[in-house]
Amino acid sequence: MEESCYINSPLGVAKIIGDVNGINSVSILNSNEKISNNIPEVLEDCVLQLNEYFNGNRKQFSLKLNPIGTAFQQRVWKTLQTIPYGKTISYLELSKQLGDIKAIRAVANANGKNPLWIIIPCHRVIGSDGSLTGYAGGINRKQWLLEHESPYKQQRLF
Repeated sequence: MEESCYINSPLGVAKIIGDVNGINSVSILNSNEKISNNIPEVLEDCVLQLNEYFNGNRKQFSLKLNPIGTAFQQRVWKTLQTIPYGKTISYLELSKQLGDIKAIRAVANANGKNPLWIIIPCHRVIGSDGSLTGYAGGINRKQWLLEHESPYKQQRLF
């Protein structure tokens, strides 16, 4: 049976969905859902690991994942999981890793349909020119995540 919960994150309320087969979805919401008082047992480890990530104590997730997608999307999402914490790659590099540089648009589309926000690190994919191109959660959140993972912490002036 599918379970869900809502937790606070520095970027807004996150919704987690999963069952005994693994975590299906982690998404950031642009609404103020009521934070869950009781976390379903099948989601407890995910909540714990996300909190550790946001607190700066986790760089890699070790969760049973079960994202729903096409075979191609699954290949893209699996490749995304190989991008190291604190590193970025371009959509072109990602396409090359998947063996077809002409598939860059399809790769970018699969990246945008990633249902496991943060856990499958689609935020680590940037434009070839270094720009923070599209992110389903919003460019400001993508920038926050990349700064959070950066080994070079910068002070904000304003």
